[in-house]
Amino acid sequence: MEVGSAMKVLLCSTDDIEPGAARAAYRLHQSLQRIGVDTQMLVQTKGSDDAAVKGATARSGLGKAATGLRLTLDHLPLKLYRKREERGTYSLQWLPDQIATQVAAVNPDIVSLQWICKGYMQIETLAKLKKPLVWTLRDMWAFTGGCHYSGECDRYTQTCGSCPQLQSSTDWDLSRWVWQRKRQSWQNCNLTIVALSSWLGQCAAASSLFKDWRIEVIPNGLDLEKYKPIDPTTARQLLGLPLDKKLVLFGAVKATSDKRKGFHLLQSALQELSQSHWRDQIALVVFGASRPHHPPDFGLETHYLGMLNDDVSLALTYSAADLLVAPSIQENLANTVLEAIACGTPCVAFNIGGMPDLIEHQRNGYLAQPYQVNDLTQGIIWVLENDERYQKLTHRAREKAEQEFALEIQARRYLSLFSEILKEAQNQNTIKL
Repeated sequence: MEVGSAMKVLLCSTDDIEPGAARAAYRLHQSLQRIGVDTQMLVQTKGSDDAAVKGATARSGLGKAATGLRLTLDHLPLKLYRKREERGTYSLQWLPDQIATQVAAVNPDIVSLQWICKGYMQIETLAKLKKPLVWTLRDMWAFTGGCHYSGECDRYTQTCGSCPQLQSSTDWDLSRWVWQRKRQSWQNCNLTIVALSSWLGQCAAASSLFKDWRIEVIPNGLDLEKYKPIDPTTARQLLGLPLDKKLVLFGAVKATSDKRKGFHLLQSALQELSQSHWRDQIALVVFGASRPHHPPDFGLETHYLGMLNDDVSLALTYSAADLLVAPSIQENLANTVLEAIACGTPCVAFNIGGMPDLIEHQRNGYLAQPYQVNDLTQGIIWVLENDERYQKLTHRAREKAEQEFALEIQARRYLSLFSEILKEAQNQNTIKL
């Protein structure tokens, strides 16, 4: 019997399948089950048919309606800020919920918090759970006044207020209100923080809310039997992609509406490529979006694959490509990059956020100088221009995934952390008695 079989863990997540943060949480749930841990998920909207996941089913329409209503209500106070930046997610989490009652009914040994926004869990609920909490940070929201990525702002290291994303010049604004609610509600919680990347761990440690909490870094895991190299010719034939060109892949979910994804920088880089001798040798493949009525001008032949939600289609897409470019200007641990390297596909990105945790410069990809379009272009060329070197890049990409990002590695690191926290809690109870 596995050591984790006597432990009961409840994962709380807004969703279980989509978007990427939810999919990563569900993978954690599955990986813990594989090593014998009794896990369940409590979600706002359920997309899977997993009996261990409890929540409103998205396919019935009830889940989508409930999520939409709560998100609309959660955003209502933001209407006070008419000049607010519409790009990027901002969460207030002020709506009451029934989660504490639901958690009590399950009576887990430990609660694993995942991404809990979209109106899902009220800030004040954490203190009502009465269990050791391990919070996996999938962005910066937990320690800010409402933004999920702070951009150039570092006010989360103090008390927030005068929030640039709210276009506020007042210290006592919504961001200060959210920050104060977090500080007051969480100060007595038994809370351990898990960051997915070294960068996010450093941000959390610098924050005024989490600077005194225990912070661990545990990256996402991936099923390496599902995400593995597939013969590129076969993959291209199945997807209807050209066989005679180098294919540059780009994941476009919310890319044009979220400046953080760096779409504008990618477009400039590809237009640079289109003015070189590479123009007729390279084609762009876009997944996560269908061809728009007025497609952007990349200067290159472009193929749109639409939304891809299943592992098989995604693995085929990564394997068909010669490289993935991820031009984000702020990013935690990009699922697309993790999935790509598992399929042996080198990646090009800016040297920011969690990208260095995934991409080893000139070993399994290329890290461009932050926001330098010329270097991003050079990175694409560098990966593609030498066939012998390219084979080494693909080999190291898969090797890194096997060494650091296998599901079992992730699961056992969480199990070790959970066991240590529960042992400490038991010792404290014994001392009190």
